[in-house]
Amino acid sequence: MRGEFLIPIVMFAGGFAMIFGIVYLKTRQNLAMIEKGMNPKEFANRPAPYKNLKWALLLIGAGAGLLAAYLLDEYVLHHTYMQKVVNGNVYKDRIDDNPAIYFALIAIGGGLGLFGSYRIEKQWWERQENKQS
Repeated sequence: MRGEFLIPIVMFAGGFAMIFGIVYLKTRQNLAMIEKGMNPKEFANRPAPYKNLKWALLLIGAGAGLLAAYLLDEYVLHHTYMQKVVNGNVYKDRIDDNPAIYFALIAIGGGLGLFGSYRIEKQWWERQENKQS
């Protein structure tokens, strides 16, 4: 192939651009905070309540989505099989796969987990505001 040598070059350039962009944007954010009279170190050390809950619900949702996709793929959807004869033994090979179902349900489950985390954190922040008032 003629363009195979471009793959490592593009990957290296993309990785470099990503790291440069992250550092550049973080620096701009810190400078903007300093201009407004804020201390960037205080912002970085703010507590993030329910951070582990967010990850837990994300992974539980993704796992539930993967399980639902597997069950849907195995028991609900109809598959096309092809028979093969090898050394006198008959084997059935599945022809069609449904990878889109797996990706879709993982994303849906993860999104539902993050939405649940958002709702729980929102209730916590509302309770904190009511205590201060």
